[in-house]
Amino acid sequence: MGKIKFGILATGNIANSMAKAVQNLEEIVCCAAASRTYEKAKDFADKWGFQKAYGSYEELVNDPEVDLIYVASPHSHHYEHAKLCLEHGKHVLLEKAFTVNVSQAEELIALSEEKGLLLAEAFWPRYMPTRKMLDDLIAQGTIGEVQAVMADFGAPLSHVERLWNPKLAGGALLDLGVYPINFALQIFQGQVKNIRSDAVMSPQGVDHMNGITLTFDDNKIAVLHSNMLACMGNRGVVYGDKGFIELYEINNPKEIRVFNENKEMTACYPAPKQINGYEYEALACVRAIEAGRIECEEMPHSETLRLMKILDTVREQWGFKLPCE
Repeated sequence: MGKIKFGILATGNIANSMAKAVQNLEEIVCCAAASRTYEKAKDFADKWGFQKAYGSYEELVNDPEVDLIYVASPHSHHYEHAKLCLEHGKHVLLEKAFTVNVSQAEELIALSEEKGLLLAEAFWPRYMPTRKMLDDLIAQGTIGEVQAVMADFGAPLSHVERLWNPKLAGGALLDLGVYPINFALQIFQGQVKNIRSDAVMSPQGVDHMNGITLTFDDNKIAVLHSNMLACMGNRGVVYGDKGFIELYEINNPKEIRVFNENKEMTACYPAPKQINGYEYEALACVRAIEAGRIECEEMPHSETLRLMKILDTVREQWGFKLPCE
């Protein structure tokens, strides 16, 4: 098939990152962008070289030229907007967190199966070359047998109104906490047999910091933390019986550091050059569509559901229910 004609639904900050990544990719045509107003869509389209601009999402999904739509709206609207795209025959790259709960995720996945359309979660670390680099180091026994994982992700984000709004599915967990959890799930392939968690809730009614401990069925453990008030290292560490591996900026690692049992750094592997990291997930979608698949092998539906079930369990432990549920 020819180039994939790419559309973007919602034109906020993260949509700009995606547009920057895809604007010069040979495999993709920047076809259409849609926002809640035509003026916003037109400004976005002009900035990034999209051929068409729409002032409603309905116009975008009804455009017969658009093949694949990147859904970049707030978490609270992921289910609604992904469903709209699928019902109109569009492949979907859906920003994380995939939905606000597992039942919404299961319904969307069932719809993608029914329609034979790609539905992929835009969890960008899953698609990056550093993911395979890390997997290979572990498989080679570089740090021996892996025993535990520790990861954190956070920043002082009091100025980001969306994150503090329960109606937009705000909170640290769905926006930041998914990164440490995803990091642990990349390392440990088994099922989670026990989850312990706690959160500090904001006056607005969302979690502004949390701690989560996952115990897997092979008795490996992950200790995870996310925070919207503190400047954190955004670090992931994989601990083995012969050393450990460190990644900084687990959302988009710049290098992978290997340490031996004496805590001496023995190797440092830089990440390959990139546009901004978002290109990898877009290109994975192109490959999947061309192969006739409804999921990307880098982030299959089973992994999306494994992550969503953890998020649901954690919020249930906190008594944290969102207005959009």
